[in-house]
Amino acid sequence: MIQKKYILTSFLVVVVFGLTTFFAIFCKVELPRAEEKSLEEKRAVFFSYIEIEKYFQGLDEEDVKSAIQQILDFLKEKNFNMILLQVRSFSDAIYPSKIYPMSKTLTGQEGGKYPFDFLAYFIKQAHQRGMEVHAWINPYRVRSNADISSISTKNPAYQWLGTAHVKVIENQGIYYNPSSQEVEDLIIAGIEELIQNYAIDGIHFDDYFYPDETIDEAEYQEYQLAMTKEEFRLAKVNQLVRRVYDTVKKKDLVFGISPEGNIENNYQRNYADVKTWLKEDGYIDYIMPQIYYGFENQVKPFEKTLDEWNALIQNHVALIPALALYKAGLPDQYAKSGSMEWQNHMDIIKREIEISRKVSKYRGFSLFRFGYLYDETYNQNLIEERNNIFELLKEKE
Repeated sequence: MIQKKYILTSFLVVVVFGLTTFFAIFCKVELPRAEEKSLEEKRAVFFSYIEIEKYFQGLDEEDVKSAIQQILDFLKEKNFNMILLQVRSFSDAIYPSKIYPMSKTLTGQEGGKYPFDFLAYFIKQAHQRGMEVHAWINPYRVRSNADISSISTKNPAYQWLGTAHVKVIENQGIYYNPSSQEVEDLIIAGIEELIQNYAIDGIHFDDYFYPDETIDEAEYQEYQLAMTKEEFRLAKVNQLVRRVYDTVKKKDLVFGISPEGNIENNYQRNYADVKTWLKEDGYIDYIMPQIYYGFENQVKPFEKTLDEWNALIQNHVALIPALALYKAGLPDQYAKSGSMEWQNHMDIIKREIEISRKVSKYRGFSLFRFGYLYDETYNQNLIEERNNIFELLKEKE
C-alpha cells in the first residue's frame, strides 16, 4: 500500500513538472510585475510646477481630470513609462497635507482649497497606463525670490522666519537651513506622510542642496568638530539622504537623485557627495545626473561626462542620465566653442540616448522637461528633436 502511494505521488510530481516545463517553453510566461519593471528601460520625463500651473491652474475638476488623462495618454502613446511629478516645489504640496499648505501652482494662492485629490487621481491614471510616478521634492527651497509676503501662515517656513532654520537670500530666494536638525526632521515627516497616503513608486530629489556659503555658520561653530566646513556640509546632506532612503524602504519604494552633471560642482557648490552615494549602499537606488551637454561642449562633452558618471558607480545604483531637451535650437553659451551645436543639429537627444544605452550601468534616460516634449514649439529644431526621439522609442516597442 505504501509503495502504491509512493508510485502515485511520484507520477503526479512528474506530470506537474512536465506540464510546467511545457508551458514555460511553448507559452508566453509573463514575469511578475516587480521583476518585469526592473528589466524595462526607464523612459522618464520631468513634470515640474511650471507644467502643473500651465496645464491645470484655473480649471474646474472635470477639465483637470480630462487634461491629466490627455497628458498621460500622450506619454503612453510615445512609449514613456516614468514621470517625475513635482509634488513639493516651495515648501508646499499638490495634495492634502497636514504638514504643508496646498501649492499655489494648483490654486493660484498658497494654502487655498482644491476640489479633489489631484495627486491620488494622477497616480491612479498613470498606473492604469502602466506608468510609474515618482514624487519629486525640493527639500530646502521655500521660494525662488526673497519675497516673504507670499509665504502663508500654514507654511512651516512661516514659523521659522527670523530664525536659523530659514534664510532669506537676496536676489536668490528663501531656503531651509540644511544643517538644522529640525529642518531635516520636517523633510522626513513630509516624506513619511507621502508614502503612507499615496501609491507612489518612489521619491526623487533634484540638485537643490546647499543654497549659499553662510546659511549654516552658527551650526558649524556649535558643533566644534574636527572637520572642515565642506566636510560638515557633505555629512549633513548625506545624513538626510540616508534617512530618506531608510524611510522609503519601509514601503519598498525607490529613491533617486538628479544632481548636477558637473561632478566637481556637486562638491564645490552643492555639497552633494555623489561619490559616496555611488560607492556605498544605503543612500540611493538610481542616479539621474543632469548631463545637459552636447557632444561639442568644450568644457563638458556629453560622452566623456557620461563615461565619468558610469565609472563612478561601484554599487547597485542604476544610471538614468537626464537630457536637455529644453536646449534644442538655442545657443549654449557655456559650451564655448560648441555653443552653436544645438542650433546646427536636430538629433542630439536621440544620439545621446543611443550612446547612453551602451554604458554598463545604464537603466534608462529622462528628459527635462514635459512642456518641451508636449506643446512648446518655439523653433523647428525642437520639433525635429522630439520627432527623432519618438521614432527611436517606437523602434524598441
